[in-house]
Amino acid sequence: MKGALILALAAMALGAQAEAKQASALSQMRARKPEQEVIYFVLPDRFANGDPSNDRGGLSGDRLSTGFDPAHKGFYHGGDLKGLTDRLDYIQGLGASAIWLGPIFKNKPVQGPKGDESAGYHGYWITDFLHVDPHFGTDEDFRQLVNAAHARGIKVYMDIIVNHTADVIQYREGAAQAYPYRSLADYPFSRRGGVAGAPINAGFAGDHNPGPANWARLTDPSFAYTPYVPAGEEHVKNPAWLNDPRWYHNRGNTDWKGESARYGDFVGLDDLATENPRVVQGFIDIYASWIERFGIDGFRIDTAKHVNPEFWQSFVPAIKAKARAKGIPNFHIFGEVATGEMDPALLAGWTRKAGLPAVLDFAFMRAAVDAAGGKPLGVGVAELAQWADGDVLYQGGEKAALQLPTFLGNHDAGRFAYSLRKARPDMDGKEWLARDLLGHAMLLTLRGVPTIYSGDEQGFAGKGDDQAARQDMFASQVASYNEDALVGTAATTAQDNYRPDHPLYREIARLAQIRRATPALTSGRSLLRAATETGLLAVSRFDPATGREVVLAFNTGDQPVTLQIATDPSSLHFKALAGTCPAMASAPGSLGITLPALGYAVCAAIKESPR
Repeated sequence: MKGALILALAAMALGAQAEAKQASALSQMRARKPEQEVIYFVLPDRFANGDPSNDRGGLSGDRLSTGFDPAHKGFYHGGDLKGLTDRLDYIQGLGASAIWLGPIFKNKPVQGPKGDESAGYHGYWITDFLHVDPHFGTDEDFRQLVNAAHARGIKVYMDIIVNHTADVIQYREGAAQAYPYRSLADYPFSRRGGVAGAPINAGFAGDHNPGPANWARLTDPSFAYTPYVPAGEEHVKNPAWLNDPRWYHNRGNTDWKGESARYGDFVGLDDLATENPRVVQGFIDIYASWIERFGIDGFRIDTAKHVNPEFWQSFVPAIKAKARAKGIPNFHIFGEVATGEMDPALLAGWTRKAGLPAVLDFAFMRAAVDAAGGKPLGVGVAELAQWADGDVLYQGGEKAALQLPTFLGNHDAGRFAYSLRKARPDMDGKEWLARDLLGHAMLLTLRGVPTIYSGDEQGFAGKGDDQAARQDMFASQVASYNEDALVGTAATTAQDNYRPDHPLYREIARLAQIRRATPALTSGRSLLRAATETGLLAVSRFDPATGREVVLAFNTGDQPVTLQIATDPSSLHFKALAGTCPAMASAPGSLGITLPALGYAVCAAIKESPR
């Protein structure tokens, strides 16, 4: 009896020690700042199928009922949360320290015009904002994924949407119509169906007035079109308040210009009235609940620029406060402000007027694609120089810009390898790989939070954007995917692609390790050293604690280059972290660098000459 008691007490002590160790590891992970991460972006449906029993989401019938057709690029293919959990070794091996999940909320399985339907495999057609889509598994599967990732020191970011829901609300003006956008001027809130219509919403002062009493007067949503919810879908959305058409703009489809970009439906998707205090608080409650229930580490915000800035001014502080209360002091929030321009000002404005802590760095994507693609020689590095100068525009300046996720391509804009091939259609496979490696070297060493789109590390390219850029990591049945040539390998998407020996995987993993071990590359300020017409870019980054310099040099040209790079006069001795670096400066304040065609080097200043 006494021996059993001793064993029980010993077991309790060991259990307490294990819990304390786990809590300490979690605390250390959460102490990392956003700029210290390397993000891996995943569309769960296309990554790994860990449970074939959920492929149809618990639904029966053909693909128009279940959304499942693994041979069609626009339908569910079977990837799920269990599959992602099973492949955490692969993601950790790549050097990623945070996973950004495409939306996992329950979606309308299929929508679109008859004959051109597609499925919600991507996650952006939400009906239930509080639970996991059954195609991906269960809420418990998500909990297990988060816990398993956290046990490895990997953070989990959720992709969230507040701009719209799935297409449920219809208009009585005729199902055959395309529902063109109807403006605030021609269809004011105060009249039914236009300025000549019957008075409605008496006393409503317009959406510029944020007060709850004002919005309580908007009782009739038929100011532009006459919205209704089709029979059988009256309760399809969760939380229940989302089923009421009063909380939507109901002005028809956006044409992506002017006011319609904020008030219009995205190809029929129900556009929420995010000016309304009920909607603001509703979404704060929704997304705070995911933090409370699962202890996630960040949000990527879809279509952020299509929501009024005042919404974010309320949402961001509330979410940050919820995260801090949960013991998550460095909750990473970044918005999608999509643009094809190399213009940081288009992005920075949203950190100022909307209070977004960070935005996806589309300006970097544009500049890096042009630089690594050599289009034309020297233009891309000039764009990267201009990109770096734009950091002062962000709220909080250069220090705040460190939190911006940088990327080379994505599920909407298309993959990096596709952009390279489009810029240089005649290059051979060796050059294609070299340019792909060069771009990833820029991504993983220049300022920002490097974001790898899953599949890029296996050489996925595709033939365009959107559905053409959403290949399966597991063996694909999509003919157009399987026809693609991949970078750096003879493999195709017709087989599993989780190869740690792929040259892109190996180099990304090596550079990610270097980055995370080198404070200058995660948190250091940047100083442009050279951006030449011959295609060379050189940047110094400085350790925020010691001030010690790390010199980055990239040759975007197809010829070797040798030149002197200005450095800090105290940087006299160097070691190579990547590429080839001289052991000593040519003179105080100057480092001689030789780079091969499409080569790069990461040279760290050290206290004394290495022995």
